[in-house]
Amino acid sequence: MREKSNLPAPRLRHILAVILVLAVLVAWGCSPESSHRFQGYIEGEYVYVASPMAGTLTNLAVARGDTVKPGQLLFELERGAEAAALAQAEMNLTQAEAQLEDLTKGRRPTEIESLKAQLERAQADLKLAEADLARREQLGSSDVISREELDQARAQREADQAQVSQLTSDLATGRLGGRDDAIRAAQAAVDSQRAAVEKAKWSWDQKRQFAPATADQAAVQDTLYRQGEFVTAGSPVVSLLPPENLKVRFFVPQEELPQIKTGGVVSVRPDGAAHPINATVNYISTQSEYTPPVIFSRETRANLVYMIEAKFSSADAADLRPGQPVDVVLP
Repeated sequence: MREKSNLPAPRLRHILAVILVLAVLVAWGCSPESSHRFQGYIEGEYVYVASPMAGTLTNLAVARGDTVKPGQLLFELERGAEAAALAQAEMNLTQAEAQLEDLTKGRRPTEIESLKAQLERAQADLKLAEADLARREQLGSSDVISREELDQARAQREADQAQVSQLTSDLATGRLGGRDDAIRAAQAAVDSQRAAVEKAKWSWDQKRQFAPATADQAAVQDTLYRQGEFVTAGSPVVSLLPPENLKVRFFVPQEELPQIKTGGVVSVRPDGAAHPINATVNYISTQSEYTPPVIFSRETRANLVYMIEAKFSSADAADLRPGQPVDVVLP
């Protein structure tokens, strides 16, 4: 015959329920995996593509949900003013280069030939004046001509000699080109116009924006303007999410920190996934997410958690989405 319990039935059932809950908690705490499993979520670092120039959006080449490749056109702003400025800068450069070339190569060939002809004529006049002076000097010794005529012949010879010297110098100067200081000034003008062309070309190019080289197979997360709207300078028009910019973010208590190192691998299992995905820890927060009172106790230390971030490979991140909840298991 069994001995009856002295406890009322409701209280006995309550005690049994408490014992069962405690047994479950003890069993869960003793599980080697439960103490290393943490909840987390997928986070994305977006790439916002903007133009440093303002203008009306004339061409939005992508839409939300598209996948882009590096160098693919994303959008284009109206650039009529930039086209005119570039054309003007190129014309100014052409003019400056022509002026520099004109100074460095000297006078035109026809001007050089004219100076040569004048010099030859002056040399002929000088030769004739020297012959005339020689004859008059012979006649002057026999008092056939007056002394005044002899002085005139000598003056003519000196004038022709001066003319030959002047034309010789003019011809040499014409062949030399411009002065050194004038050439340096012209070269500086050319350099200045080249810089103006580069600036105008940069402004022209900035009105069209392409996917960056790091955005291979990046998803177009959003387009922030519609075609025809005015876009201010520096305002993002397209946001991209490259696969390598996806990461998992989870929080661990402070007693688990010694087990986690930068470069270590954790196992991530999204809800409904057939198999876990490996991720590499790249960031461990240096500050706790909860600050306890000044007097630390064992209970408050248990409330300290630290944020951990780990990144996936591009192939593993292809099927993940920002905000997706996951479980993270430490090795």
